[in-house]
Amino acid sequence: MWLNRFILALLCVVIFSGFQYPVTKRDRFFYEKRGEIVWEVPLKAKKIALTFDDGPYPKTTDPILDLLKQYNAKATFFVLGYRAERYPEIIKREIFEGHEVANHTFNHVYFNRKVNSSTIKDEISRTEQSLIRLTGKKPLLFRPPGGFYNDQSIQIAKKLGYTTVLWSWHQDTSDWRKPGVDHIVKKVLNNARNGDIVLLHDYIQGSQDTVEALKIILPELVNRGYQIVTVSDLINNKNKIE
Repeated sequence: MWLNRFILALLCVVIFSGFQYPVTKRDRFFYEKRGEIVWEVPLKAKKIALTFDDGPYPKTTDPILDLLKQYNAKATFFVLGYRAERYPEIIKREIFEGHEVANHTFNHVYFNRKVNSSTIKDEISRTEQSLIRLTGKKPLLFRPPGGFYNDQSIQIAKKLGYTTVLWSWHQDTSDWRKPGVDHIVKKVLNNARNGDIVLLHDYIQGSQDTVEALKIILPELVNRGYQIVTVSDLINNKNKIE
């Protein structure tokens, strides 16, 4: 009898004290350890990845491709499905010149708490289908617009065969804000480290600042001995070491 009373009393304490089982904190470390999100890939090798979001867009993507070719640099382009369908020749050029084309949703939808799973899946799948039609290859990397992610979006992307890629926190150029060429240049060059993933955009309405900044960034990175590679190259390089 006393044992039953003790158990009942213990249950009351647990209930009324608001006790909760410990929940694993799902922060950057949690997702990095599981290999579900990549922010950067620390390496001994002098490699750095330039990534471009929101394209393609002829007025900026074409001159960016010209500059990358000039300095024998490879980049990863996180493209929007509807723009890929509008400018298919640019996508084909990116692939032909050895760059990586990755998934950035179809309509640039932010994955906040209000977005349901079917929308997330549709946004990723529609762009995937467009890119397969254009390139014959399924993209392997996914970047959520604005860097907004949650466990639901990560798991859906994973089930669809993607690794979610963000960017080095010290390499967010904020070029979409049109902060000026000097700001973009200093952000990249003053913070450059092996294995960085740099966030840039090849579609910024009414701005050529990113293009002009690359005219300074690219030769300086090359001069410092950096090899400018795709994100997948960084990941594969790390896997070989491990």
